[in-house]
Amino acid sequence: MFKKNKKQQSFQIDQQEISTIIGEGYIFTGEVQGSSVIRIEGKIIGNVNVEAGVILGEKGVIDGNITSQSVIVFGTVNGNVKTTQLEIKKSGHVNGDITTDTVEIELGAHYNGKLAMVPQQQLREAS
Repeated sequence: MFKKNKKQQSFQIDQQEISTIIGEGYIFTGEVQGSSVIRIEGKIIGNVNVEAGVILGEKGVIDGNITSQSVIVFGTVNGNVKTTQLEIKKSGHVNGDITTDTVEIELGAHYNGKLAMVPQQQLREAS
């Protein structure tokens, strides 16, 4: 039901260059904005608005909303996620509402909130 369609040209975040890393043990308070892929291993208290993609590591925590083209969650999100492509890995936790075009949730992942499956075109118009 929620599997990726092999015919779709999906954005491959794992093949993009990561230009910014917030390391484990770091706490950032405030809004994060940018255009390229960011990897978060520390904690962010505030919203994350990144065009290309967000990779949240296993020990990473975001206490705020995420808006990005592609999001991969290994850690914990306490806030809403608005993205075109979302992957919640088995170590991932999302506590908030999700608005996305495609979603993949691995066995063992935790998700508490509402899910709205919205076509990619409508997501762009709403941003």
